Amino acid sequence: MRWRKLAEWIVTLAATAIVVLAFEAEIAQPFRVPTSSMEPTLDCAKPGLGCTASFNDRVIVAKIVYRFRNPDRGEIAVFHAPAAAKRLCGEGGVFLKRVIGLPGDTVHQDAGGFIWVDGRKLDEPYIHPAQRAGDDNDNRTWHVPKGDYFMMGDNRADSCDSRTWGSVKRSAFIGPVVATYWPLTRLTIR
Repeated sequence: MRWRKLAEWIVTLAATAIVVLAFEAEIAQPFRVPTSSMEPTLDCAKPGLGCTASFNDRVIVAKIVYRFRNPDRGEIAVFHAPAAAKRLCGEGGVFLKRVIGLPGDTVHQDAGGFIWVDGRKLDEPYIHPAQRAGDDNDNRTWHVPKGDYFMMGDNRADSCDSRTWGSVKRSAFIGPVVATYWPLTRLTIR
């Protein structure tokens, strides 16, 4: 009888672990915000360079979403950074940035740090004026190739993004950020 109860517990725990792992692998996955490139939208913790919070924000990424649709302009997405990111920014791996340019778009950053897509200025209420980053050297234009996306951090002054390492292939996307769940004071559904 005792062995039977133990076997039931083992089977229950194993089934639960399988369900959780399958959910994380196919449906949604938690991520930690590691850098200040998305501040103040998503915080990272001090003493990280440029970080302002006591705790790193933790977010949920809906991996299943991009199986049914493409990334939308303005949403925050998690993706595998191009190889050039490691070479040019000193870090690679998984990045978290905002989708700015869609395939075929022409993206322009003016000297004031404002972003224009196909000749129209983007409405970006999530950008704090001090983090806009603009000077005469930033007056640049990029064309987003078919099948690629142009990604930027909200903290433009402190974000190594598509302006440095180029666009991101559609196949590199993991999913959109759908919620911030930690710390509880920053709980947000997107």
